[in-house]
Amino acid sequence: MRVLIAGCGYVGNAAARLFAADNHDVSGWRRDASASSPAVGIALSSVDVSDAAAVLHHAFPADVVVHCASSGGGDADAYRAVYYQGAVNLLRAFPRARFLFTSSTSVYAQSDGSWVSETSPTLPQRETGRILRETEELVLQRDGVVLRLGGIYGPGRSALLRAMREGTAAMSDEDHYVNQVHRDDIASAIVLLALARDLPTPRVFNVVDHTPALRNEIISWLASYLQIPLSSEAAEPASRRRGRSNKRVSNARLRALGWKPVFPSYREAFLHSILAA
Repeated sequence: MRVLIAGCGYVGNAAARLFAADNHDVSGWRRDASASSPAVGIALSSVDVSDAAAVLHHAFPADVVVHCASSGGGDADAYRAVYYQGAVNLLRAFPRARFLFTSSTSVYAQSDGSWVSETSPTLPQRETGRILRETEELVLQRDGVVLRLGGIYGPGRSALLRAMREGTAAMSDEDHYVNQVHRDDIASAIVLLALARDLPTPRVFNVVDHTPALRNEIISWLASYLQIPLSSEAAEPASRRRGRSNKRVSNARLRALGWKPVFPSYREAFLHSILAA
């Protein structure tokens, strides 16, 4: 099969490696291909998915297109350009490909600690979340597949570990659940959903590990394992506290297709991957 990874970055490159290892013909696009080294066997090109002319110019007869480009944590305008307009451009240029879009569990705004599934209400509080939902609907209308990713972590990437090492992590009086997923488990979910012959509808799947955990629990575990005392002066920024959701995201629908994460909880991820890297 011919596979395009549109956004061959942290997650996309991991998925590209899996596709290539399975002997598929893999092409990767990045806004600036010179900024990274592609995995072995992957053809990497500089293409901005928000640029319709560039997408059409570089289009080819792909069987699978994975839209996992990142906005770089930008504002709503950046989200709309990369996610929504990127999806419009890719769907137009690759009308016959199976199309996968990596969205986010941030579209769930539940704040009572309840379990949520793909059928739960999605009423994101922030404009960025609403843009993701708009993009999801566009993709689903075209028979695409939506992956709602939890907080991404893996080798060289963990917001909580970075906060611990920088001394900015603190126990919170208003604790909340953290839903995470390891980069390599996202990659395996992408490959599974790209190659599966029959997928249930609607084609929306939560991609998270088995174990939503309270943030204080993870912070305490890291502090104990790393022997780093928690600073009594550290505080979580108010901008992060305001409007924060609090939910436990279920991965049961994806597991029913045979997906099994290598890292089912934060403990395995930290011990056998992130801290071991």
